[in-house]
Amino acid sequence: MATSNKDSRASRPKAQQIQFENSKLFPVIIEELQKGHTVKLNLRGISMRPFLEDRRDQALLTKLNDPKVGDPVLAEVGPGHYVLHRIIKMEGENVTLMGDGNLRPEYCTKADLRASVIGFYRKGRQTIDRTDGWKWRIYSWIWMRITPPIRRWPLAFHRRIWLKIFKPKRI
Repeated sequence: MATSNKDSRASRPKAQQIQFENSKLFPVIIEELQKGHTVKLNLRGISMRPFLEDRRDQALLTKLNDPKVGDPVLAEVGPGHYVLHRIIKMEGENVTLMGDGNLRPEYCTKADLRASVIGFYRKGRQTIDRTDGWKWRIYSWIWMRITPPIRRWPLAFHRRIWLKIFKPKRI
């Protein structure tokens, strides 16, 4: 007796989500990136708002590749403390990072940069918004010119009004 596709899907076990501590997960991810693989990472946290949303968007990471000011990167800013932020300044070996939703920078060295970001899967879409694409470059150009004292206003609007009207769908 043959079963329909609908019946076989219903009998499959549901995927189980497992969460790991960043200090345990990221070394494994970095090892895979060093082997030449790419990694799709579910984003957690609000430090990259308003463009990226907690538990909604995903980043596609690759082995570190010639990071420049404006590029989003995965960095280890303290032992076992990883962030995915944008590079806002590079002076010699020193790197200044800031999340788009942050008002204060974080600091590390070039040796602490772990991965480059190829792009982001936003709003549940299956197509990637590439970091070298026109859309991301325009967002970046505008946002990086808004200084933290002024940045607080659009961030407050986004948090207090926009997100109440347009609730983000979580993955």
